Order: sequence, then C-alpha cells, then structure tokens
Amino acid sequence: MGLRCGIVGLPNVGKSTLFNALSNAKAEAANFPFCTIEPNVGVITVPDERLDILKGLVSPEKVVPTVIEFVDIAGLVKGASKGEGLGNQFLANIREVDAIIHVVRCFDNDNIVHVEGRVDPVDDKDVIDTELQFRDLDSIEKRIQRVEKVAKSGDATARKELEVLQVFKKHIESGQNARALEMDKEQRVLIKELQLLTDKPIIYVANVEEENVNSGNEHSKTFEAAVAAENALVVKVSAALEAQIAEFDDEDDKAMFLEEYGLKESGLNRLIKAAYSLLDLITYFTAGVQEVRAWTIKKGWKAPQAAGVIHTDFERGFIKAEVIKMKDYQEFGSEQACKEAGKLSVEGKEYIVHDGDVMHFRFNV
Repeated sequence: MGLRCGIVGLPNVGKSTLFNALSNAKAEAANFPFCTIEPNVGVITVPDERLDILKGLVSPEKVVPTVIEFVDIAGLVKGASKGEGLGNQFLANIREVDAIIHVVRCFDNDNIVHVEGRVDPVDDKDVIDTELQFRDLDSIEKRIQRVEKVAKSGDATARKELEVLQVFKKHIESGQNARALEMDKEQRVLIKELQLLTDKPIIYVANVEEENVNSGNEHSKTFEAAVAAENALVVKVSAALEAQIAEFDDEDDKAMFLEEYGLKESGLNRLIKAAYSLLDLITYFTAGVQEVRAWTIKKGWKAPQAAGVIHTDFERGFIKAEVIKMKDYQEFGSEQACKEAGKLSVEGKEYIVHDGDVMHFRFNV
C-alpha cells in the first residue's frame, strides 16, 4: 500500500528546504511566498536495517524497500479557505494525502522573512488550523443541506448521518479540529466520504536551528506545550541540517556528521518512524534469491489482506502463509534451517501479520 504525506505550513517556515532534503525531487526553495506553485512529489525509500540483514542471508538479485511519497504543498495564508493566495488549489492537494506533516517555524533568522513579520509557531498553527476548519465547515454545511431533505422524508440512515454532521459542525465551530472529536467508528464512517481536512492524522515538525536540534529552543518548547492536549506527535528537525545530511553519499561519513550533533539518526528517519506510528503501519518481508522486498500494511491485518498488497490474486486465492520470525531467520541463517529447527509456521486466513514477519504465500486462482 502506498503512503502519501503532505507537507504544509505558512510560507517561509522551511517546508521546501525540508522537502528537498527528504527526497530526490528538487522543489525551488526561495525567500518569498508561493515558490512552490504545483505540489512537488518526492518518492523516498524507507530505511530498514532488516532489509540489510535479509540481503546478507539470502544474497538476492535485488532488494526492494518500501517507499513513502512526500508532497510539498505550497504555503497557506490567512484567507486560503476563501480563495486567498492559491488557497483553493492548496486545500484540494491536502485532501488527497493520508497524513499531514505540519511544519512550524521555530527559528530566528532576520534574513528569512516570515509572512506575518514575526516568529510565533503557535499562531502559525492556529492560522493553518483556522483555514482548514473553515473549509471543513463549508463541506459539512453543504452536506447537511443535502441530507436534511432526505432526513425529513423519514429516512433513518439520513437522520443518523444528519445527527453526526451537526455534532461535527458544532465541534469545529468551537475552533477544534475534527480529529479531536471522540466518536465511535460507526459514526465516523458516516462522514468519511467528506474527507475532512482536520480529521487527517497529523505530525508537527518544529523547524529549529542546527544547534537546537536535540534540546529544542524557547519557540519549540512553547509550541510543544501548546499542542500537548492534542496528544500529537512533535518531531524537532533542523531543515538546514537535513539539507546537509542529504549531501552525504557515504554512510560512514553521514554517521560521523550526525555524531557531531549528538544524533543517532537523521530527522528523516525520525519523521518516517513517526508517520508509521501515527498511521499504525507495519512492515513484513518476502525473501528469495530473485528478490528481497519490504511491504507496508496496516497493523492488525490478516494474512490474506497482507498478501493482497503483492497482488489481488494472492488475496482472492489465498490458501496459506508460511511465516518465519525475523529473529529466527537471523539466528538460523536460512529458510531451510528455520524449517529444520521448527521455526517455520504454516498459518491460515485468520493469522494476524506481525511487524518483521518473513512470509511466503500459497494461493490458487
């Protein structure tokens, strides 16, 4: 399954600099708003040391990691929900992503002009939230107008949907995001097709100076305190530092550079892990002499669903799955050795796939 994350934020907060560091695509980074007119899409591989382990054990012809798409969505401004700037286009781009990465400026630099003339990450967040909330209210109100007519005719499903829509409307009018509203899954299904922007999972990226990438600074600490009640993920990153890290081709040189800043891994790696955690994603593997490959699925998926990401025929004609745990594969060194040691299990349709499973599917169509 493909994962698509949209990078949003006000102009000149470091979005495009971060995007350039994250991907092979090169968005234009410039000191003025709207330097990104069309959303740039960068496809990056997900780093996973378990692929290296399998590569060493299997010696395949090729190794295929899983990937994430990052979309650099041009900077929003006040009034975007009413079409200010390039608001309509930007908001439509956000609707298409699985998760939002909201970059807020937590650095001082007189040479980079903030669109509002000040550095205030909490206010920046509020500006973006307000614009997304306005757009969601517009979507909800239009839907209410349509559903009300059907509900008045006595349709029970329409009445239930209308009740849910009115709850969301009141919640968002109070200045809160849809994702913060506690509601059971059955009720949320009723508004799923609206693709509410403030209902999308979100990660906040506090863009700090290089020297503050570990400890943070006054701006980032204030911001973290402000969003604490949201139970949101906040990742401290220096976009400028990530740009330097991206220049390294040699992994040893990169590791030495990270060590100088007291970092064990790049902001990119931490951001990817945060995205996987936020969206409840896990990885399983297939391993053979032709190919070792990583596959991304939702936590809790059963074996046939997991097989379906390889090909729909695998799910439709699923018979069984042969499963080896990664630690056992590493310990015994091969599929055959795992078989002989009784570490290969044969699982049926109800088997729930675990992160790190090495799997081989049997099917018939």
